[in-house]
Amino acid sequence: MSDHSTIEWTDATWNPIRGCTKISPGCAHCYAETFSERFRGVPGHPFEQGFDLRLVPEKLADPLRWREPRRIFVNSMSDLFHDEVPIAYIELVMRVMSAAHWHTFQVLTKRASRMRELLSGKLRWGADLPHVWWGVSVENRKHGVPRIDELRATPARVRFLSIEPLLEDLGTLNFSGIDWVIVGGESGRGARPMLPIWVRHIRQQCRDAGVPFFFKQWGGVHKSRTGRELDGRTYDAMPPMAADSPLSSPERANRIAEIEATARTWSA
Repeated sequence: MSDHSTIEWTDATWNPIRGCTKISPGCAHCYAETFSERFRGVPGHPFEQGFDLRLVPEKLADPLRWREPRRIFVNSMSDLFHDEVPIAYIELVMRVMSAAHWHTFQVLTKRASRMRELLSGKLRWGADLPHVWWGVSVENRKHGVPRIDELRATPARVRFLSIEPLLEDLGTLNFSGIDWVIVGGESGRGARPMLPIWVRHIRQQCRDAGVPFFFKQWGGVHKSRTGRELDGRTYDAMPPMAADSPLSSPERANRIAEIEATARTWSA
């Protein structure tokens, strides 16, 4: 868990799951995999097992330890709705988000159909949490755009798109029911290019639909050089955080103890 994330659209990250598997072209140069595999085999390191999928129950209670409200990106190093993550564990993660209601949680997935299925069924209660934003990744027309319809069919209070890495012109999009759009280019070694006209097309559609538009980065091998200005300015719009007061210290301590007791059953 990172208290001060460098990801432009969040404040912190929380990873009660680590590792993932590739399912679409947006995964080709996964930053999380690249980072994790550097430490494979290093004894005692959080990524000693590289990018292999695994549950990290000892991290479950972490958001309850933070008293100051934050935007928290959930599973920046994994995917909450990966097929191999048990439903009971997903529910436990959601219970923590429900308890830590003074934070805003940002859940992003490429497994849009599983998210829709669970939030429409057994975990329907989680879709109603006003401080949890549910989002999908969109990288191209074939794999990414269909996730938008899956998200729209998900009964979430706040829905968002992370259009990153943007790999082609996405054409005309339907932003009805979408509350926020992030756009960004791929970064790092082997980064695939993103054309300005693709970004401007999405920006205009956001304007027309009245959807907040956030431009994250141009990307490239050296993203610090290309920056994040679009036509001479930055775009940082996002939905408002759900305002709520933190639990008192004794209340938080009790909730932490409860979550840690449950987490031990997953560590056995």
